[in-house]
Amino acid sequence: MNEGTLFMSRITKLQQKLSKLYIDAFLVTNQQNIYYLTGFNLLQGDGCLLVTPHHAIMITDDRYQLALEEFDTDEVVGTITRDYYGSLNQICQGLHLEVLGFEKTISYQLYDLLDETMMADLVPFDNVIERMRMIKDSGEVARLQRAADLHSQAYQEILNHIRPEMTEREVAIELDYWMKRHGASAPSFPTIVASGENAAKPHATASNKVITDGDIVTIDFGYYVDGYTADMTRTFAIGSVDPELRDVYQIVNEARQAVIDHIKVGQHGDRLDAYGRQLIEEAGYGDEFNHGMGHGIGLMVHELPASYGPATDNVILKNNEIITVEPGIYIPTLGGVRIEDDILVTHGGPQVLTTADTDLVVVD
Repeated sequence: MNEGTLFMSRITKLQQKLSKLYIDAFLVTNQQNIYYLTGFNLLQGDGCLLVTPHHAIMITDDRYQLALEEFDTDEVVGTITRDYYGSLNQICQGLHLEVLGFEKTISYQLYDLLDETMMADLVPFDNVIERMRMIKDSGEVARLQRAADLHSQAYQEILNHIRPEMTEREVAIELDYWMKRHGASAPSFPTIVASGENAAKPHATASNKVITDGDIVTIDFGYYVDGYTADMTRTFAIGSVDPELRDVYQIVNEARQAVIDHIKVGQHGDRLDAYGRQLIEEAGYGDEFNHGMGHGIGLMVHELPASYGPATDNVILKNNEIITVEPGIYIPTLGGVRIEDDILVTHGGPQVLTTADTDLVVVD
């Protein structure tokens, strides 16, 4: 099945949902959702997509006119205008659309504009397209595998080049340069390079702190490759390793593997989390693991399921979802350890997309 056919089938699936949602059409303004449905990269705020039972209409301005003319699809038609939502109202009236669904994540400013402009009744919906995005097709899985492979390669390159007296920011810059030279387009979130005591902060940003002998170093990074992002974390040591951190590393790695071993279609998020969290709690570090076990990835670094942890009994894994597994232990004044892999959920069991070794590496 070619990419154009995949995009067409996504629009068709959305069209088939309209009557069940009791709406005449659905308005899409989220950039990733427009790309997912059409394959057209319309930047956020530069227009919208109107999906009716028989049409998919891209409403944007003349900056995109040539790109739309070159766009290889028979299903999406373009309307060029500088008044996106005035034109949307005219189209809805012309097609006799009386009830218009929209994404409830839009800004209040945009809602106020729609409320003032539209003659159709407006009905908000939550995660209509995001739920479609949860289940990856074969093309998406292939892209995410390529992304994961590139991340694993980048980690090995960093291990080969990192040295004491580099700063965290210098390591992040080296990683960014390598990723972009080898096919990544942009980071999906600010790269975390956290060394020493900074590694005890789960969301520390790369700073001017100098990495020194005896530091534990956590690198958490995600980059877009062919439009999809992987998400990977590894922790390694520089020179000597504190004995407690060496033990903590082993606990975290065992927790990561325990969760992966229990990934299966139909598994509940809270139960999956418990397989890893219980090991950490039994080792006496329950209070030092202060975030969820993982989340979905795809066109964005956080997709549905947005997170799974102790209270997510409503999360039930489905075939061809891709989730992360990222247990961690963070000890103030000493450091922390997190290890993260990307996993494809299948009826045949988990498939680990992240190929980088998880054994503790000590860089001399």
